[in-house]
Formats: sequence, structure tokens, C-alpha cells
Amino acid sequence: MTSSPGPSSLGKTQRLILLLASLVFAGLLFILRGGITSQAPLDQLARRSLDPDTALVNGRPTIFEFYADWCEACREMAPAMLKIDIQNESKVDFVLLNVDNPMWEGLISKYEVTGIPQLNFFNTKGELIGRSIGVRTEPEIQQLVDALVQGVSLPKLVGVGATSGLDGSKFSDKDDLFKRDSISPMSHG
Repeated sequence: MTSSPGPSSLGKTQRLILLLASLVFAGLLFILRGGITSQAPLDQLARRSLDPDTALVNGRPTIFEFYADWCEACREMAPAMLKIDIQNESKVDFVLLNVDNPMWEGLISKYEVTGIPQLNFFNTKGELIGRSIGVRTEPEIQQLVDALVQGVSLPKLVGVGATSGLDGSKFSDKDDLFKRDSISPMSHG
């Protein structure tokens, strides 16, 4: 008669090595995912962000950035946005609005956010004067910020447009011209 081997078990040394390898792997994943307090530029921008209502009434030009944590384009643009935010913190307000947060659904609808990243530009009176959809380079973002600070027209960059009402007149953020229920940032419309 042949005996079959019993259930195989790992030796004490093998279990210890497996445990240590698991802990090292878990630690690496934790660090790569941002640790306890993430220092990723997008996270830093979000923490520095003002409340939208406060930003629009404090007399400084404002940029709303509609973004999502999963958005590669948003993460690509974040280091430039953070650098420019820090350099211009007393001149321009940056407001980050995560499209995945239900708290911002009203603003997402109001400003017709159909793709991200979307930047909305407001003058010192809190009036919407333009928007941009898609990735912007650091020099482009700086040009846009400079125009806001100087109170001049936004630069003519591809994908940057002035906003207007249906009759061609400029509108303020208080107007209800942006109400659409069928389009969301997730639709990539």
C-alpha cells in the first residue's frame, strides 16, 4: 500500500518569509496610494480650495476646476495648477469641485460640465467670463491667470471660449442658462 502525503504545510521559516513579504507589499501599496496624508498635487489643491460661494464674493478673480480623482488628465494638470495657485494665492482663488461628490451636482448642472478637467473663469465681480475643457499646460494656465488678474479678455487658446447667453450677451453666474439634466461629466459628451 502506498501512503499519500498529508496536507502540506509551510515550515516556520517559510511562514515568516511569507508574512514579511506580505507586510512589505502592503506597506508599498499604502505609500503608493498616498499614505495617511497624501501629498499628491490634486489632493493638495483640493485641501487648499475655497468654498465656491466665498470665492465668488471676495473681490478676487476665481477659477473653478471640475475634476475627479480617477481622471488622468486632471492629475496630469495638477502640478501646474498647484504651482500657479501657490504663486498667485493672494490674487486669484482656485476652487476644486469633484464631480463625483453629490454636493456639487447643482454647480455641475449650472455650468454645463460635460467633460473634465473643466476650468470656469470668473472676474472680480463673480461673473462667469469663460471656460476651458481639457488639459492645459503650465504656460497656458499662467496666461489665463494673468488675464484674470489684469482684468483683460482671456487669451485665444484652443479650447478656451468666452461664455455668452443665448442672445450673445454675457451672463453672470446667477443666470439659469446652464440647466441641463441629460448630460453629466461622466457622459464625456
